[in-house]
Amino acid sequence: MLPIIERRRIEAEILKHVYDVLTESHGAEAARETVGAAVSRSAIAQGAKFRAELGRDPDFADFAAILPNWTANDALTIEVKSATAETLEFDVVRCRYAEMYREMGLGEIGHLLSCNRDGEFCTGYNPNMELTRTGTLMQGAKRCDFRYRMKPAG
Repeated sequence: MLPIIERRRIEAEILKHVYDVLTESHGAEAARETVGAAVSRSAIAQGAKFRAELGRDPDFADFAAILPNWTANDALTIEVKSATAETLEFDVVRCRYAEMYREMGLGEIGHLLSCNRDGEFCTGYNPNMELTRTGTLMQGAKRCDFRYRMKPAG
């Protein structure tokens, strides 16, 4: 299986051209909206695929078990803060995805290509999981603070 960081590189090479064409024909705002919407759909579909492979509603133990898919090849350096039945909290202190997008000249839309996927993934994976994050390395923060929680029942 292709490491996710390599998959994202291939996707970004294609999306860069789509973004450029859309910017020329419809303007930067429409290009960002379109790329963002397409990547969101992809993230939801990927989450649904992982859920289907599991065959049940995933919990945070399941989520923690698949994190190596995103960290493979030193793509992310993470510090786990909490891993319980109700929460999964970690900080990303190095993000090679962000570094890669900047090197590719895609720094201005890197958050659309990767960061925005994180919360959308949950929609397909387990819609009861929600992400709160106050900053990302891609957008200049010192770390990405991932705080996943299960939505309250009811």
